[in-house]
Parts: sequence; C-alpha cells; structure tokens
Amino acid sequence: MGKTEKVIFTNMCMVTDGAGNVLVQDRRDKDWPGAVFPGGHVERGESFTDAVIREVLEETGLTVSHLTLCGIKDWTFSDGTRYMVLLYRTSSFSGSLASSDEGEVRWIPLRELTSLALAEGMETMLRLFMEDDLSEQFFFLREGQWVEALK
Repeated sequence: MGKTEKVIFTNMCMVTDGAGNVLVQDRRDKDWPGAVFPGGHVERGESFTDAVIREVLEETGLTVSHLTLCGIKDWTFSDGTRYMVLLYRTSSFSGSLASSDEGEVRWIPLRELTSLALAEGMETMLRLFMEDDLSEQFFFLREGQWVEALK
C-alpha cells in the first residue's frame, strides 16, 4: 500500500459570542440541507487556518481569529479519495453578520441548537466541537457496511 492518498480538505467553524449563543447557517444546498456551522473547501496551496478564516468571512461577513482545532471528521469514498473536515471553534470575531448564497446565518442560544433541523451528521459532530476528550469522527467499511467510530 502506498504512503500517499488523494484527499479533499474542508473545514467547519463553531463561532460563539461569549453570551451563550452560537452562529448557525441554514444551508440552501439540496444535497446537504439543514443547520450547520459555516465552512467549506481548502483551496490548493492555502493553509488550513487561512481557509477557515476565508470561508467564515465569505459565508457570514465575520472575520474570525484565535481559532482552536477541536476535531476531524473523515471517511473514504469508494474511489479511494479521503474526505476530511477540520473542525474549529472560536469566540473571537469582528465584522457585521451577513448571509450569503450558501444560506441564512443567525445567532441562536447554544442550548437550542439541537432543536433545529440539523444537517445530516451534525448532531454527532457537535460532540467533537464540545467534548474535549473526543477528537475524531471516522467512518470505515466493515463487511460492506459503514461503521462510525468516535475517538
């Protein structure tokens, strides 16, 4: 087995306001609709940190800083390409909130987040954002069935 693999890097960022609220985006994407945190793809040659700052700005109008990498979600497609989502959190930001074509953004109390129509898999990802003893959500095939592991 080779030591290299094709990987798609993406990111997601949980932004809190210090008053118990979290920033959510109601996605318009028919392939993955629902409430999520802002984020997107890492461009070729772009640092992971710069990518999450850019994506949050594009989708929310906010410039985030003092980011903490708090987890990774990853799985491998049938063609062998690994898909990785780098999960960040922060409560440091500046700017004015503005929605984008990706979806409407708004602040909600963190305690109400799970009452929203979350995008598929978002409820489990929340554990990675919130629980310091977890750092990875990994999916693998076992006897033709997808198995999820939280580590």
